[in-house]
Amino acid sequence: MPDGVVHVVGAGLAGLAAALSLARRRRPVVVHEAAGQAGGRCRSYFDPALGAAIDNGNHLVLSGNHAALSFVEAVGARDKLVGPRHAEFDFADLATGKRWRISINDGRLPWWIFDAGRRVPGTKPADYAALLRLFFARPGARVGDLVRLEGPLYERFLQPLLVAALNTDPAAASAALARAVFRETVLKGGKACRPLVAANGLSSAFVDPCLETLAKLGATVRFGQRLRAVEANATRIARLDFGERAVTLGPSDAVVLAVPAPVATALVPGLTAPTAFRAIVNGHFAVAPPAGRPPVLGVIGGTIEWLFSFEGRLSTTTSNADRLCDMPREDLAAAIWQDVSRLTGLQGPMPAWQIVRERRATFAGLPEEDARRPRPQTQWDNLFLAGDWTATGLPATIEGAIRSGNRAAELVLRTHSRLPPAP
Repeated sequence: MPDGVVHVVGAGLAGLAAALSLARRRRPVVVHEAAGQAGGRCRSYFDPALGAAIDNGNHLVLSGNHAALSFVEAVGARDKLVGPRHAEFDFADLATGKRWRISINDGRLPWWIFDAGRRVPGTKPADYAALLRLFFARPGARVGDLVRLEGPLYERFLQPLLVAALNTDPAAASAALARAVFRETVLKGGKACRPLVAANGLSSAFVDPCLETLAKLGATVRFGQRLRAVEANATRIARLDFGERAVTLGPSDAVVLAVPAPVATALVPGLTAPTAFRAIVNGHFAVAPPAGRPPVLGVIGGTIEWLFSFEGRLSTTTSNADRLCDMPREDLAAAIWQDVSRLTGLQGPMPAWQIVRERRATFAGLPEEDARRPRPQTQWDNLFLAGDWTATGLPATIEGAIRSGNRAAELVLRTHSRLPPAP
């Protein structure tokens, strides 16, 4: 029997990763996307208020994110992610005015914690041993059960890192997800921790080159195709209903459902998935960063948590930001700009600005929500799930999304074809 078509529903990073993996293995692929563009929560668009292209969220990739780096390599865009040669993280405390840089050495042996000029100011080498408690956490444990939620190490390093990664207050956050973050980054040494950003926008690094590669490989991408219903029999998905058109699946066809969790649960009967979500707020200002500013600056004690310097633009990110979602836009922009002004020394009236509030940006990184994440296999032998909300073992990140798409593609290939691995 010839290999059937794989219908990938959703063109966010999880869906694009699945489609790319399948197309590179010469499997016929059709991508169906409800929106008029690909990328989902990881894309760029032109904002008329700023007169420039911005990202709908400021995302950071680390050099140890092997799936994300393999993805950009496969689409010829590795040079679009830029960062320092070594793992360096700049911070500023708005309350005290202090600034510091954490410099993690390249090797696995963490000698950086023994160097006062490299480690978190005010900490001692023995303080870092407390992180080992995360690796002996019982199922369902929270970070707050294991880590002291005060002191320089927490306030100047762990708290900003964990809020950014888990989009949740660390006190209540999953110890297992926090452990995964440290296991794949800090514990592997600086070579796995270099911060990388898409200097020319997320679409230029991830989305546009992937769409071009898919086209070259013969895959089809259809926009404006919202899946309305999934029709199934006892063992298989039989039909995809897109409203004005429907797709009847052949005996060797398969489906990768790579849509947000609320959409997936509405389409798939009995599917368990996260139900609690947290907001992320991004601010963008049309002003050139002062010379010498670090590309990424962690911020303590402000409305913002991270300040990104791009060509002709300053952008900010605040995670776990439900408290900011109902604040009037003008007041929020003014509060954010006050932080930016203090950090950069820029004076004068606030420049052209834009606020982007993602109210349900990611699932909340709580133990109970992590336990609700489904595996990619389903009860139907031709339906597979992908998305950063599925059981990747990681928080909701670019790396997790791409891994989920790769995993779904591997399951399709394992169960529905005998094709050789990608070149």
